[in-house]
Amino acid sequence: MERLRKKDADAGISEKPLSDAQRAAIAEARSIHEARVAERRIMHHAAIIKTLDPEERQALDDGLRRDLERFESERESKVRKIREDA
Repeated sequence: MERLRKKDADAGISEKPLSDAQRAAIAEARSIHEARVAERRIMHHAAIIKTLDPEERQALDDGLRRDLERFESERESKVRKIREDA
């Protein structure tokens, strides 16, 4: 860890402690992400139960994967923005 901190310091990257408000905002962003993922998984499961066609199931699986990747990307960008506003 110390080597990584030194490497960051040499690169001009400084570590700033997060405020309580930033911690709360990050926790809220993660909580919202978890809720969206759970909701999407429930919807996916309900749709999978209704279909027997393998191609349609594959399309539903692909849609779930894309949505989960998008949710994760949105969460990471929100957290990054909160950290940068420090």
